[in-house]
This record gives sequence, structure tokens and C-alpha cells, in this order.
Amino acid sequence: MMSSLTISNSDIIHSLKLSCQIPDVVEAIVSQKIIAEAAQKARIIVTPEELQQEGDNLRFANKLVKAKETWTWLEKHYLSLNEFEELAYTKILSRKLANHLFYPQVEKHFYEHQLDYIAAVTYEVVLDDRDLALELFCALEEGEINFPEIARLYIPDPKLRRVYGYRGLQYRKDFRPEIAADVFAAAPPKALKPITTPLGVHLIWVEEIIQPQLDEQLCQKIITESFSDWLKRQINAMKIVTHIDSDANMRSIDMLFNNPK
Repeated sequence: MMSSLTISNSDIIHSLKLSCQIPDVVEAIVSQKIIAEAAQKARIIVTPEELQQEGDNLRFANKLVKAKETWTWLEKHYLSLNEFEELAYTKILSRKLANHLFYPQVEKHFYEHQLDYIAAVTYEVVLDDRDLALELFCALEEGEINFPEIARLYIPDPKLRRVYGYRGLQYRKDFRPEIAADVFAAAPPKALKPITTPLGVHLIWVEEIIQPQLDEQLCQKIITESFSDWLKRQINAMKIVTHIDSDANMRSIDMLFNNPK
């Protein structure tokens, strides 16, 4: 049995290639470069105070209370202190650029896409038998059974069964189109007539419809989504050349982040 093992940079790259992660790594690198260039053009700066706060946020998020815990975490992730600061810097830069580009457009975007931000709280049971689903729906309508009882009887997954098929708060885009139309036309609390999709027959209880309000949380959601779409467009429009050492040869790979034709 080996007592020690040395892993080289080429070993790491080779492993990334075998696990098919190189495209994701390349895209992450390109994203960082696009953000850095756009932020420079916009004259966005990061202050020492912001850097300190983001560093504190990162430590808090990773439960790094003591200095020793921080150093152990850095060693685990092969990060130097300077690289940790670079990580914090990149997060701040990305966030400030997103706000710079899209905060002025938030209100306009919200009113143009208001229907997309209506949310619903639902419970769901997916069955294989439409006749059974219709029978259960009628029993619900007649008050002969309630939805938690149906969930306990017909949801095979224990975790989902324990919460009675609870799907949480979802926006219109989170539902299949054929389901969304009925969900958002409902007057809750209400059971929907069974809906058939390729996944099965859906018996859905609509608990609540939540009309959108442009609060801080939704504002940040719009900014984040808009920024993500913008970044994807920048990547798709760019020709990216990477040089990856494969065995003893250096190969140039032209990677176009476009949809295959």
C-alpha cells in the first residue's frame, strides 16, 4: 500500500478531462474575464471595506469562526490567503456589475414580465392511472378524503410523502405549460382536475396564489437572472481558444459556445 502520493497539475487536468468538466471550467474562466473587462469599462471599484465584509460573509457561510478553521478550509481547497481575497473580490465585482447593468431596468422589466413572477404554493401526487386520479379528485370534491390522506397512500417516496407532496413556492416558469395554465387560473384552496403529462397523471392541490410585489428580494432575483442571461450571450458571441496539454502534445481547441447547428 502506498504511503504517499504526488499529484501534479497535469494529473488534475487529465482528471478534469476524463470527468468531462473541462467545458465548465473553461466557461467559468471566460465568465470571470468578461466580468473583469466589463467592470473595468464601467469603472467599478472594490473598496477595502467591501472586501473585508465579503471575506467575513464567506467565512460565515462556511462556518469558519476561528482562525484555525479558516486556515484548514484554505488548505483543503488549495487556496492561499491572496487567492481567498481574490475569491471575495470576484464575488463583489460580479454583484456590483450586475447591479450597475440591470438595477436601472428592474422596474420596467418587472411590469413587462409581471405574469412570470406570480407564484403558487402547491401539493402534488403523480399517478399512473387516470381513472384512479379522477376517482380521487371526485372524492376530494365531495369531502370524502383530504389531500394529505391521498399523499400518504399514493406517494412512494418517503421524503415527499412526509410533506404530503409539498412542492413549495414556484413561479409560472417552474411548471410545465399544460399545468401552469390550470394552476394560475385556480381560486385556491382548490384541487385541480387531473392533468396528464408524459410524467403521469398529476393530481394537484393549489394552496395559495401569491401576487408579485417588487420588493428587495424580487429585485435581486430579476437582476441576477438578467445578469446570467447577459453573461451567457457574451459567452455565446465569443470565440474561445484554449491550449490544453494532452500527453506530450500541445493541442489548440477552438471552442465555440454556440448551439450546435
